[in-house]
Amino acid sequence: MRPDILNPLFAEVTALKGVGPQLARPLERLDLTRVIDVAFHLPSGFIDRLPREKLDVADVGRVIAITVTPREYRFGGSARAPNRVNAYDAAGNPVGLVFFGGNSGWVKKLLPLDEPKRISGKLERYGDMLQIVHPDYVVAPGEAEGPAREAVYPLSEGMTSKRLADFAAQAVARAPDLPEWIEPSLKARRGWPDWRDALDRIHADPADERARDRLAYDEVFANQLALMLVRGAARARKGRALQGDGRLRDALALPYAPTGAQARTIREIEGDMAQSRPMLRLLQGDVGAGKTLVAAMALLIAVEAGAQGAMLAPTEILARQHHETLRKLFAGLDVEVAILTGRDKGRAREATLMGLADGSIDLLIGTHAIFQQGVDYRDLALVVVDEQHRFGVAERMMLQAKAKTAPHLLVMTATPIPRTLQLATHGEMDVSRLDEMPPGRQPIETSVISEERIEEVVNGLARHLSGGGQAYWVCPLVEESEKTDLAAAEARAEALRQRFGDRVGLVHGRMKGPEKDAVMARFSAGEIGVLVATTVIEVGVDVPNATLIVIEAADRFGLAQLHQLRGRVGRGGGRSVCVLLRGGTLSETARARLALMRETNDGFRIAEEDLRLRGAGEMLGTRQSGEQTFRLAPPEKFAELIAAATDDARLLVDRDGGLQGERGQAARVALYLFERDAAVGLLRAG
Repeated sequence: MRPDILNPLFAEVTALKGVGPQLARPLERLDLTRVIDVAFHLPSGFIDRLPREKLDVADVGRVIAITVTPREYRFGGSARAPNRVNAYDAAGNPVGLVFFGGNSGWVKKLLPLDEPKRISGKLERYGDMLQIVHPDYVVAPGEAEGPAREAVYPLSEGMTSKRLADFAAQAVARAPDLPEWIEPSLKARRGWPDWRDALDRIHADPADERARDRLAYDEVFANQLALMLVRGAARARKGRALQGDGRLRDALALPYAPTGAQARTIREIEGDMAQSRPMLRLLQGDVGAGKTLVAAMALLIAVEAGAQGAMLAPTEILARQHHETLRKLFAGLDVEVAILTGRDKGRAREATLMGLADGSIDLLIGTHAIFQQGVDYRDLALVVVDEQHRFGVAERMMLQAKAKTAPHLLVMTATPIPRTLQLATHGEMDVSRLDEMPPGRQPIETSVISEERIEEVVNGLARHLSGGGQAYWVCPLVEESEKTDLAAAEARAEALRQRFGDRVGLVHGRMKGPEKDAVMARFSAGEIGVLVATTVIEVGVDVPNATLIVIEAADRFGLAQLHQLRGRVGRGGGRSVCVLLRGGTLSETARARLALMRETNDGFRIAEEDLRLRGAGEMLGTRQSGEQTFRLAPPEKFAELIAAATDDARLLVDRDGGLQGERGQAARVALYLFERDAAVGLLRAG
């Protein structure tokens, strides 16, 4: 239960003075729904106001503070015309003060003629004149001016930096003094302020590096401590050694000899499962590296040992694909594989539940449905989680809780995790890495083409189809939106049908399961030549004859997501091509991203670059559910802070009494403060 001392910070954002329903909306667009969210919404930069006695063209582009005297009004004749006040500094140099959208009476009241005023704003040049548009403050000389250094915040429509600064000051004022959780010698060595002082200082002076580093460290420390608690609790639970006799694995007719990386990983997993201590292993493998085969071997070990296994997938498409793949792979073996998703109802669902409970079903593949209430296993001993970034720790633990004793856990990802983030997000796990490709996998040729040449791309698609090939065409939206110019999947599908008729299919996340399955089945069977899709096909779809993928508006995607989408092709033995259609104007980041995609197929290199270009919070292109995100610790600080935070957390657990000691009680508060308590669910046991 959250300590009472933190309750003021976890109040709704409307507890702040001045935040009503109208201002709550732009705050919500920034994900600022509670007081703590505002307190942790740190400035992205600052503006220094330069005090000046007289105007100087050298200051154009800077924010200055200067005393001027209004001499003349020049008001527009319409509501849209600007209102201009001609003023002069102490030396007689002219400057125009320009206001848009305000009535002339308000301007006259703000700037009476012949009365000196102290103003601040960005000095600009308009023709031969100097001007300041909408001064950010206007006061009488000697009255309180704006701060010499003003914080600049990330904003949304309807919110100003000045107003957000006011809300941040209120939020910080509600923050209590908290007991210290950092090891004293580390804090002294770094010269860090107390937590409450650091929060106050960073909003007052965004250039305060020690305050910023202290807050970033706190968040990383809480994360690393939480991961240690997860690992410790999992290791402390009574597990079960699983030693298969090899009869099923030896009888398996493999499509190819395992790569060295696969063989090594299978040995690591086999060794883990032979221990009574539960396995906690992360399996990283690039697109097409053969993770499914490794998972299949682990599942067979469980069945050989007389136990059950479960495999959790994030989408119904991927769950059904895994079910079909394993059913074919295990054909001829005495292994019963079933599937359970949210859409399975009636007698089929009841039969599956009965088979799980009596043990006649050996392996269950499915979505979230496989750990819901009413789903009971006779002897669940191995849990495999695919595309683990789609699930939080709590969801994995719900599935593990279905076992009588702590099950072995294997989580897999085809989104390579940079080494820095790996420690930050999966520090409780042992890691295996598939860094070889199975035989026959060819590199995918990638080209970047301007959307202005889309007709050439469609003509190339026509030649591809006439040669018997199939293709994906990926669009990021399902329907037209007034707020974006991205082509919608439905509109693109209709345009392609005008050229290719009923050889064009459409699949997206809002379709009902049976409808989606029917389209995918037709595509797999070759009845559909072009599958227009949203990113619902990002993971798991496997059609070897599809050797061309066109990704529209590719400059709007993240690197990791582009790499995942590209991995839908290249699954057969032939040449595969990925066409990235880009917009007319590119940011430097987008240009670098697309250049790297053209240059390499190495997902691990792409992941490292994605972290550098986009930051930890957007590693997957969009924020995914279930994952802890870092609000205070920017990516460039990870490498510096994680090692120290991990050592400090280990020192707390091993030397300072864990959560029971004096520092541990303070660390418990930190876990609640940074919301790592919900992820681990272990504080009650602490």
